[in-house]
Amino acid sequence: MDANWLESFREKLENHYAWPSMYMFKFIVPDNQRAQVKNLFTGHTIHEKTSKKGKYTSISVEMMMPSSQSVIDIYVQASTIEGLIAL
Repeated sequence: MDANWLESFREKLENHYAWPSMYMFKFIVPDNQRAQVKNLFTGHTIHEKTSKKGKYTSISVEMMMPSSQSVIDIYVQASTIEGLIAL
């Protein structure tokens, strides 16, 4: 992930949230990669919706995050998953 983008994202998180705060993660991932995304959120309620043709799955997870850095850490981990789109 680009360092400038990460810093800009961190600033936006700091301006819009008072930490700790609930944060909603949303991803679209090829169906065969969804287990990798779910592994990022072990122990949390995960909402999944499969696309009409079954090729993609939308995954949403709302969880209490202690800081903007903890949110960024999850996105950095998720960025290694092939085909993942973060919303």
